[in-house]
Amino acid sequence: MTRTHQARLRRSALAAGAALAVTAGVVAAAPESDPAPTTPKLSLIAATNTLTLDSWKEDPGVYLDLGTYLTAEGGPFELKVTRKSYKDPVVAEQIIHDGTGTTTKELPAGLVKDFSGLPDFAQISVTDTNRKVVLNKSEKYCPNNAAGRIDPDGPARSKYPESCPPNAFTLGSVWGVEKGWASNTYAGFDSAPVDLAPGKYTAKVTVNKKYRDLFGISSKPQLINLTVRERSWEDEGAVGMRGKSAMAGHSGHDMSAMAGHGSMRPEAPAAPTSGAGPSYNVGHGPLIPAPPALPWALKKASLKSAVAPVGDGPGRTDGSRQAPAVKPNAKRPTGKAAVPDVPKPDLRSLPAYGIQISDGGQDVKGKDYLAFSANVWNAGPAQLVVDGFRSPGKELMDAYQYFYDADGTQVGYTPTGTMEWDPRPGHEHWHFTDFASYRLLKADQQEQVRSGKEAFCLANTDAVDYTVKNANWHPGNTDLATACGQENSISVREVLDVGSGDTYTQDLPGQSFDITNLPNGTYYIQVLANPENRLKETSLDNNSALRKVVLGGKPGARTVKVPAHELVDAN
Repeated sequence: MTRTHQARLRRSALAAGAALAVTAGVVAAAPESDPAPTTPKLSLIAATNTLTLDSWKEDPGVYLDLGTYLTAEGGPFELKVTRKSYKDPVVAEQIIHDGTGTTTKELPAGLVKDFSGLPDFAQISVTDTNRKVVLNKSEKYCPNNAAGRIDPDGPARSKYPESCPPNAFTLGSVWGVEKGWASNTYAGFDSAPVDLAPGKYTAKVTVNKKYRDLFGISSKPQLINLTVRERSWEDEGAVGMRGKSAMAGHSGHDMSAMAGHGSMRPEAPAAPTSGAGPSYNVGHGPLIPAPPALPWALKKASLKSAVAPVGDGPGRTDGSRQAPAVKPNAKRPTGKAAVPDVPKPDLRSLPAYGIQISDGGQDVKGKDYLAFSANVWNAGPAQLVVDGFRSPGKELMDAYQYFYDADGTQVGYTPTGTMEWDPRPGHEHWHFTDFASYRLLKADQQEQVRSGKEAFCLANTDAVDYTVKNANWHPGNTDLATACGQENSISVREVLDVGSGDTYTQDLPGQSFDITNLPNGTYYIQVLANPENRLKETSLDNNSALRKVVLGGKPGARTVKVPAHELVDAN
């Protein structure tokens, strides 16, 4: 399929950077009065009361990561966010763990509109040295933001996912702050840079009243003495650059390893000292990564603060995690193939999104394309596990699907097609053939055009529904640099975990239809999982998803309108 032009799909991502060191004497904010006992006890705290943020001459604006955190003591703070279908609104409930069991507290209807976080959670005001308010804004909050322990007795690892899903077609999510942990209240990419001139300020951060009342959060605001300094890339050179070299230097990653999956991902908006760099759950393509979690240490009121050690370890991460390549069996299976009666994956498609008109660029002039992003996910209750084995000198790998019992023991396998090497820029890895198919249907839903792409590198790029049975909140195989092998690989294992989906963005080769000669009118983009039914699934009745589009315009200047999909009015 003709390569489409590179067009960045800017998905918002919720996360935040935090300082590598904290100021001595920082303590959790105490309630102004003793509230009725609740589980958990939540407080707003600040990592430091003195902070410096940068504004760059070449890219003015200050990313207002003030280092404020929501703490959870006495028990975890957990929210379950779901919708029954795209015809139903998003609803949220609090899951309260009391030590012996759980209770559910329904939250007000309309509290959340999507899966990206709690809207208008924090209120931020900034005053200058003359006590004039120069900024007043509210921000949403994702409890799954960058986090760390505040209590040495807290769990070494948070059980909650590491981001709030930004995909408009998400079906279910779990948000949480682990007991004895705290997560940053900064809204990341959902927080636009603010216009603050270089100088001294005082920032005040407060949790808005509706959330204080709802969750029993202290009403005490946090005050931060803020300095905004102006810097220039030219003055700073390689150290100050917020581009490719800075990304590699901050995070410790070799960015060249990711080059095969699209153009360079831009650095996340965070202070250079935060270590913000590449993360996962960003999909196939040049999407913006979330700033990774960073180590920090805040003790409770009776303890002194300390500097957190750098590096990944129990209860902390500095963002240097990279999912290792999942390893296939040492050799191809032998014996009689069998499909045992054990749990199997359930592949489902999300409606297409990121839909836009493209052209052939310099490669194929005079062409019009309808480009789109697509996601196929696994509703479980079992992983999809596919191994590829290559015979010496062969161009294709033989692919096998594996099955496991409740204890994780392999109990069967079946041949399921092939894997092929895709050398195109933006791919450059092994694709499992016939995993999904893209088709453009006419108004009567009969096929009009089929995309040439029907082979995929499987990776857990998106959390689609972490409320389904056996959903894995911490899937492996998320780093596209290692997920699908190299050209000289002898074998590959590709996995799609329960609750996760695999996104291919609209700027990759094959993610489009040639509409040059199609008449204007109504069409449907069909994303069809497992089109040849080669994979063994829980159900084959839910593999197709349709998205209505209306084509217009003239050749060379085609247009597309994308109506809302039931209650989801997003593209």
